[in-house]
Amino acid sequence: MSDLEHFDLLPITLNPESKDVETGRTSRALNAELAQLNELHRSLLALETPGNVPPPPIPVNPKRTAQVTKFRDNGNAEYRKQKFDEAVKMYTLGLQMALARPLWEPSALVREEVSGLLANRAQAHMAMLNWPEGAVDALASVEARRVGNAKAWWRRGRCLYEMARLEEAREWVKEGLEVEGEEAELVTLLKEIEVRIEKTKSEQ
Repeated sequence: MSDLEHFDLLPITLNPESKDVETGRTSRALNAELAQLNELHRSLLALETPGNVPPPPIPVNPKRTAQVTKFRDNGNAEYRKQKFDEAVKMYTLGLQMALARPLWEPSALVREEVSGLLANRAQAHMAMLNWPEGAVDALASVEARRVGNAKAWWRRGRCLYEMARLEEAREWVKEGLEVEGEEAELVTLLKEIEVRIEKTKSEQ
């Protein structure tokens, strides 16, 4: 039986203290759906508009945009001072702020903010030689914005290279070149990877 034909009747209750919707049955998918529903409910309750009606998607709340920008700029400042761990903290706070935007605000804006902050955090991790963390952040940045994000493509490729995951690095950078065109840094990195792969083969 397909999911479209399947129906489960679940007991739903409203927690009198937290006002969260709850159910006696638990699963990862159900918990994720309820968490999103409850977050939307809390956002609606916190509205300061007449009648608590959600505002139109545009213009967005300028206060949140200013806060996200402030965390990003503070992270950049810490990075320039070579305080890379502090930069990571600032970028993380910016990410949390961006991801907490109300669900009625444009998702494209969230993706734009998140992709940039993740790419910056990846660079900070790379400065501390935290290659796995950098690779994960760069991948997440690309998933948020594939096109026009050459830095994130390059940063994951470099992390994979430094971890000696050469075949994976080569495929990743090739894919990045298909998306971003002949981006100079990606072209150079691909050449480095190819040279190292050939050297590794010759030494075996």
